[in-house]
Amino acid sequence: MTRSLKLVAPGLAVLLLVAACGETRTQRAATGALGGAVAGQVIAGEPVAGAAIGGVGGALLP
Repeated sequence: MTRSLKLVAPGLAVLLLVAACGETRTQRAATGALGGAVAGQVIAGEPVAGAAIGGVGGALLP
């Protein structure tokens, strides 16, 4: 495993946990979008795509 993957994998796990925070679907979507934007910028330089993926993921989590 490369060094960057060792740093990114725990960050993604934390973002998944944070995406589930919130009492309403809207709050979870907003939290997921914010985390996704950060992850998208760090991993691929694409914060908008990361926000879209994170928002959808946050909205779909129970």
